[in-house]
Amino acid sequence: MNWTVVTWCCRLLIGGVLLASALGKSLDLPGFVDILATYRLFPSWSLWPVALMIIAVEWVLAAWILSGWQLPTGAFLALLLNGLYAVGLIMTLFRGLDLPNCGCYGVFFPLPLRWYSPLEDLVLVGICSVLRIGAKKRQGTLDKVS
Repeated sequence: MNWTVVTWCCRLLIGGVLLASALGKSLDLPGFVDILATYRLFPSWSLWPVALMIIAVEWVLAAWILSGWQLPTGAFLALLLNGLYAVGLIMTLFRGLDLPNCGCYGVFFPLPLRWYSPLEDLVLVGICSVLRIGAKKRQGTLDKVS
């Protein structure tokens, strides 16, 4: 398998998704805060700090993964983030909440929360895993060459 191509494709996909997500949320921060409130997972006083933290983490991870620096670590952190998103969506579905916008891309690309919404994040977890494996294999190849 050509890990260079696989890693490059996964890098662009994960980095692009994180970039789109961060941008969509950043363009209407109050709207994203309102979406977070619909989840009823956080106390109202914490909604702004949580929103800012989520957006900052997505911007940093997008830049990190797209840059290729310490890629196995960046891929692992993106894997954790998408895993946390999946857990949050599953908890919300089990609580029976009807969300007209899951907030994945802010208010500009509203997607309702459906039973398959967590599956999308789990697919991203899988892609992050492939990215991490590919980056490690590629790193191992580079270590042998130098």
